[in-house]
Amino acid sequence: MAKETHTKYAILGLLTTGCHTGYSIKQMIDGSLNHFWKISYGQIYPTLKNLVDEGLATVKDTTQDGKPDKKEYHLTQDGHRALQSWLQLPINGIPTEKNELLLKLFFSRHQNKDITINHIDQYLEKLQERYNTYDSIEQMIIENLLDKADAQFWLMTLDYGKRTTQAAIEWCKDTTKKLSE
Repeated sequence: MAKETHTKYAILGLLTTGCHTGYSIKQMIDGSLNHFWKISYGQIYPTLKNLVDEGLATVKDTTQDGKPDKKEYHLTQDGHRALQSWLQLPINGIPTEKNELLLKLFFSRHQNKDITINHIDQYLEKLQERYNTYDSIEQMIIENLLDKADAQFWLMTLDYGKRTTQAAIEWCKDTTKKLSE
């Protein structure tokens, strides 16, 4: 299944979380999905238009005082069925990660070890920032959104991110130690 198709289902899913405008969908993507599924702002509105064209969502213009009208999107019954059908499909495989650090490390015999260690240290710093972000998101969900129907699934997804990030942090420390011996 192509990434565009998955994006279609990501948008369908977001419409079930209370996000009904392109802007609110973008906000939710930026605060959650972009940690594991990249969707650009430029994909949102064409995908919403396609969902409406396919009968999977409806759109209505809502008037706002002193602002341009906004379009509100809602899933149709067909949209709910399409999302549920997609959720039941088997996972196709594990995606291949593109990682600049690993690419450089693979060829690092061609450079000074200190540069390689510096790259790993920079990467470690970014990983620690990511982990802190995940911690903040977790606290926000626990403190403000625990009553939401999706909260336990958001926390499970977040736990995956925290665990994989922690494993990468440990790998950085171990690899730096090996290079320093």
